[in-house]
Amino acid sequence: MGDPLRGLIPLRFLLPAGFALLFLLFPLLSLAANAAIKAARLWPAQDYTRITLEADTPIRHNVMTLHDPERLVIDLQEMEGGPELLDLPGKVGAEDPYVEAVRIGRPEPGVLRVVLDLKGKIIPQVFALKPVADYGHRLVVDVYPASPVDPLMALYLGKENGVAANAPDAAPGSNNGARVPDPAAGVPRKPGTAAKRDPEDLARPVIIAVDAGHGGEDPGARGRRGTREKDVTLAIARKLRSKIEADDGMKAVMIRDGDYFIPLNVRVEKARRAQVDLFVSIHADAWIKPHVRGSSVFALSERGATSAMARWIARKENDADLIGGVNFDVDDPYLKKTLLDLSQTATINDSLKIGRDVLAHLGNINDLHKDEVEQAGFAVLKAPDIPSILVETAFISNPQEEKRLRSSAYQDKMAEAIYQGIKRYFSKNPPIARSKLAQTEN
Repeated sequence: MGDPLRGLIPLRFLLPAGFALLFLLFPLLSLAANAAIKAARLWPAQDYTRITLEADTPIRHNVMTLHDPERLVIDLQEMEGGPELLDLPGKVGAEDPYVEAVRIGRPEPGVLRVVLDLKGKIIPQVFALKPVADYGHRLVVDVYPASPVDPLMALYLGKENGVAANAPDAAPGSNNGARVPDPAAGVPRKPGTAAKRDPEDLARPVIIAVDAGHGGEDPGARGRRGTREKDVTLAIARKLRSKIEADDGMKAVMIRDGDYFIPLNVRVEKARRAQVDLFVSIHADAWIKPHVRGSSVFALSERGATSAMARWIARKENDADLIGGVNFDVDDPYLKKTLLDLSQTATINDSLKIGRDVLAHLGNINDLHKDEVEQAGFAVLKAPDIPSILVETAFISNPQEEKRLRSSAYQDKMAEAIYQGIKRYFSKNPPIARSKLAQTEN
C-alpha cells in the first residue's frame, strides 16, 4: 500500500487563508461526482475515542494499523473530503487520551486517506452503520486502549475512568482530588436501629452506579426549545454523584461522565465490574403529546410491560444502540448471558423496593406520571445480580417541564430526591458482603 504519510497535507498547511488554501485543498475538494463526507465528529472519552464519518451513501473503506509509532490508517474509496472532514484535525484536543493528531490526504487517485496518530497501543473497531433517525450512512472508528482501566480498581484509587471524576461536579478530564472512602465508614442505617452486619460489610461503602442516559451520537429526546436529553441527564447525574460522594457511607461510579456514547450492555458490564450495589439510570423522555407530564421510575419486567407507555418508552430507550452506533458483529458472550439469565426475581423485587423509595421523594418536587413503579424490558436494567432502576425525571416534551429541566436549581432538586430515596432504602436494607454474594452465585 506504500507509505501512509505520502500525499498527506501537513496540519501547518491547513492554516493559511485565501487562494493559497483553496489551491492546496483543491485535490481533496475535487469536482468529481463521488459522494462527499458531509459530517465528521469526534468524541473523546476515558473509555475510548470515537470518530464518526457520515455520508449520503455507504462509505467503502480499508483499514490498517502501523507501529513505531502507532498509527491507524483508514482509506476511503471513491469519496470526496469536503470541508467537514478537513475540519476534523482541528477537533483533536490535547486531553484526548488516545488520539494525538489526525491527518488527511490523497495517496493516489480515488483514495482519500485518514491517518490517526495515536498516543499508545490501541484496539480499533471500524464498522459501518445504515441510516437511522437523523443520520445517513456512517463509518464509525472506535479507538479502545489495549489495557482498559479497571473500574473497581479506579474507584478505590479515587479515580473513576482513570481521572479524578468522583470529586463533586468535576469536569471530565479535570484533576480535582477525589475523597477516598474512610475504611471504617459504614452504610447508612435507620436512626435508632443497629443493623446486624458482619465486620467485612463495614469495610466498604455502598457503591452506586450513576448512569446518565444517552450521550455522544445519541442525543436522546429533544424539547421544543432544543434541550437535549443527554445534556440534562449528565447534569443531574453529576449532581447526584456529588451528593453520594458527600455521604460517608456511599461511593459513586459514573457510567458516563462526558458527551460520548456507551452501548447499553457496556453500561451494565461496567457496573458489574465495579461490583456496585445499585444501578440508577437517569433519563428525561418525550411523548407525542406535549401535555403529558410527571416523573416515573421503572424496573425490569420478565413478563412484559405494565402499561402501553412503559412498553413504548422501553422500546425507545432500547433503540439507543441503533442511534448511538454499536458494532453488532462483535461476539459478546457477556451480553448473551445477561439477556438470557431469567433468574432475576430477587433482584427485580429489590429494584421495585428501591424504586418506590425514590418515587416517593420525586413526588415531593414534581407530579408523578404514575404513583407506582412501572416495569418493562429495559436492556440497561438487565444485570441479573444488581438491583437496577430507570428514573424518567420529567417529560422534556412538556414545555413547562423542559423549562424546569434546564434549571440548575431544579436539576439539583431532582438529584436530591433520587439520593434521598436511595439513602432511605439502604438505611433499611444494607447490602450483603460481596464475598457472601460470590459464594451464593457459586
